[in-house]
Amino acid sequence: MSARHDAYEALLARCAKLEPVVTAVAYPCEPTALTGAIEAAEQKLIDPILVGPREKIQRVAREAKLTIDRYRIEDVQDPHAAAAKAVEIIRKTEAEVLMKGSLHTDELMGAVVSSGTGLRTARRISHAFVMSVPTYPKPLIISDGAINIAPTLEDKRDICQSAIDLAHSLGKTNPKVAILAAVETVTTKMPATIDAAALCKMADRGQITGAQLDGPLAMDNAISPEAAKTKGIASPVAGDADILIAPDLEAGNILAKLLTFLANADAAGVVLGARVPIILTSRADSVRVRMASCAVAVLAAHSRRQSAKEI
Repeated sequence: MSARHDAYEALLARCAKLEPVVTAVAYPCEPTALTGAIEAAEQKLIDPILVGPREKIQRVAREAKLTIDRYRIEDVQDPHAAAAKAVEIIRKTEAEVLMKGSLHTDELMGAVVSSGTGLRTARRISHAFVMSVPTYPKPLIISDGAINIAPTLEDKRDICQSAIDLAHSLGKTNPKVAILAAVETVTTKMPATIDAAALCKMADRGQITGAQLDGPLAMDNAISPEAAKTKGIASPVAGDADILIAPDLEAGNILAKLLTFLANADAAGVVLGARVPIILTSRADSVRVRMASCAVAVLAAHSRRQSAKEI
């Protein structure tokens, strides 16, 4: 079994011990979107509530040869209404995970961040890729490459903490967090290096918890022990990172897609920082990636549930 396949199998194995999580699926009106939700249900990862036009969902199910009789359908007629209804279901605590169907991401996220009726918390919403890279010995969490275009230092604190909390839910108790920049020295000419140094000091002062942080680190010495040794970086994080925090969205997005298309990596994705985990899948995602994205969200939801019991 390949390291990549094994990493996602390990996620599914952790979920096998857990009960399915009720998931509001917003507008699953295209074969891939509906199939992904139903496959996850058949794998006992989620218990879907299908939110969208009933007749269209049933027609898509027939065309895709899917049996959906046992699943609840909330009959609303358009993507905007489906996003709003799915969020309402979450707010009523009838579901613990939100899943994107075939509507546009901005339509779904518009309902999520809506003032008064959305799913915002005090923490900045962010996105994390959980990547399985054939040439790296363990899963890599990369954040944020999808939501925060130019995050402030305070935004990066939240991005970092959400990624750490996600790592905990995936079974990594003390993850190693590399704050990325182009160089590993602090310079006023590169603001990302200043932010990286500040984040590390914030961790020293308890403003970020549950992980070991180091930065700024260039990409090579974040993931390569040889590069870190060559540059004389003595750090428990350098060369062995579990989490990579990108300086901005462009860097994070390019990094994730580079690993996907040039290193043949798989990238499961989840939105963090809202009231519930949010599954964002693409029509181009393989079945394995779709299942892995669901598994990540399920583990995060169960971790959130456990944390609520402990309060």
